[in-house]
Amino acid sequence: MGVAQHRQSKSRVRKRRAMWKLTAPNHIECPQCHKPKLSHHVCPSCGYYKAKEVISMGE
Repeated sequence: MGVAQHRQSKSRVRKRRAMWKLTAPNHIECPQCHKPKLSHHVCPSCGYYKAKEVISMGE
């Protein structure tokens, strides 16, 4: 089991933790209704996925 031999400085720790930030999810335009949706997900507004209707949305 590894045991730290020396205390790490604040700047060294903060440099490492600088990459922990969250990224916002990428939204793409739905080819059917042209509204933003998550990629690889069914469109919540029209119910299409890969040009096929997966969920019928009652109008």
